[in-house]
Amino acid sequence: MTAQKIIDLGPSAHVDTFTRDNLPPADQWPDILLDRFNYPERINVGVELTDAMVERGFGDRTALIGNGRRRTYKELADWTNRLAHAMVADLGIRPGNRVLIRSANNPAMVAVWLAATKAGAVVVNTMPLLRAGELTAIVDKAKIQFAFCDTRLMDEMATCAKTSEYLEKVVGFDGTSNHDAELDRLALEKPVTFDAVDTGRDDVALLGFTSGTTGAPKATMHFHRDILIIADGYAKEVLNVTPEDVFVGSPPLAFTFGLGGLAVFPLRFGAAATLLENASPPNMIDIIQKYKATVSFTAPTAYRVMLRAMDEGADLSSLRAAVSAGETLPAPIYDEWIEKTGKPMLDGIGATEMLHIFVTNRFDDHRPACTGRPVTGYEARVVDDEGNDVPPGTTGRLAVRGPTGCRYLADERQAGYVLDGWNITGDAFTMDEDGYLHFAARNDDMIISSGYNIAGPEVEAALLSHPAVAECAVVGQPDEDRGSIVEAHVVVAEGHTAGEKLVKALQEHVKAVIAPYKYPRSVRFIDALPKTETGKVQRFRLKRAPR
Repeated sequence: MTAQKIIDLGPSAHVDTFTRDNLPPADQWPDILLDRFNYPERINVGVELTDAMVERGFGDRTALIGNGRRRTYKELADWTNRLAHAMVADLGIRPGNRVLIRSANNPAMVAVWLAATKAGAVVVNTMPLLRAGELTAIVDKAKIQFAFCDTRLMDEMATCAKTSEYLEKVVGFDGTSNHDAELDRLALEKPVTFDAVDTGRDDVALLGFTSGTTGAPKATMHFHRDILIIADGYAKEVLNVTPEDVFVGSPPLAFTFGLGGLAVFPLRFGAAATLLENASPPNMIDIIQKYKATVSFTAPTAYRVMLRAMDEGADLSSLRAAVSAGETLPAPIYDEWIEKTGKPMLDGIGATEMLHIFVTNRFDDHRPACTGRPVTGYEARVVDDEGNDVPPGTTGRLAVRGPTGCRYLADERQAGYVLDGWNITGDAFTMDEDGYLHFAARNDDMIISSGYNIAGPEVEAALLSHPAVAECAVVGQPDEDRGSIVEAHVVVAEGHTAGEKLVKALQEHVKAVIAPYKYPRSVRFIDALPKTETGKVQRFRLKRAPR
């Protein structure tokens, strides 16, 4: 593949040039490999996922399911066009303006995102759990002028707006699909056709804020073409999406993992997306059974709950693709899923900086405790701190490059993420002799104990293979003698009792499954693991837990 250090950016449709003005310096860009993707110089992803689909004959097919109703592609196109008219004519949004959306996963959030994209805006999707201070940090970083907020979530947004020097308008929309809020009323009598802004393929369409736990927020910049690339790459090659598919999942649309899996992928191929405001595993199970969902996006912990539900009679046989990401997939969950369904579970890894999954297993090429191989169009290496390849089987830093890549908005941390044209993801991996990648840990989650490097996920997988463990998370805790010790936080499975006897049993079990030096010297029993909305375990909270 041909690597390009910097793309000669085509003409922009943005009259507000903030995002293009704040792209990283050319010498800090990753290499971009675009051999497989060729889009017109002018393209608008909002149009491509709605009006263009109607033109291709999908108008009468279901696009979105949520809040008790179905919406066809024609209804979605009409709805988003009315909203776009209101944004431009009544609210004064201009191409390149930043627009924040605050909502849970529902069809209205998707419609507002698509409408703002058609209007040429740069969208920032945010989670409903964020508080005013967190919203303010995002608004200040991206100098956001407009916010669209589900009326049920207005309090924190209003608090943010009171002191913001950038936020000009906060407009409510009805996330329940009753269309009884300011934005809905403005759009009610607007035309169902809209002359979308003729954005450039290299115009920024989306700012994805990373879900990191420390430091100032980082905004990743994604072009219109990037959003299409993840569908025309991963979703087409790996998932082989067809119009018959029905998607379901737990990740918030505010994260690029969720936006891809629950909006971009289905809409790109004429499929349907079911959107859940409360995507708990029991709700996911109900939706899979009700709508015969075929593709699921969620974290390993949710799949473990689904496996227990199958024991109680739940029918998940409609699923043909169970995509696991957000956390590494423990081998016991993978093995049990295949045993009970006869179908593979596809582990993969992505990053907000890269927009979506770039290394994955395939339907015809998958194995336990393995993240797979790069998605076609991407390249991956395992390197040391200087960027040199390490020998097969040696743990190092994952370096990747492909058709998408890291571009932070006006952020000095860009120089730390890109090394000699490669994106350094912050993950520790090994690569075997055949080129398959195996996750070890986040670089900052490796536990160094008495000189040994111990990967927490490996210990977790060993613990999960014991019947008394429902869930667990492993962290390093400071220790005067060893530097750090392995500490396991365990949620006990039903029918088992926490106590010193179980501690000893779990320790001996781990010693028998993996190298004995990796066993948890400390075991703590807890009622539930702290998690993000995407299902990621918040290990930093366990590290700070009182001893």
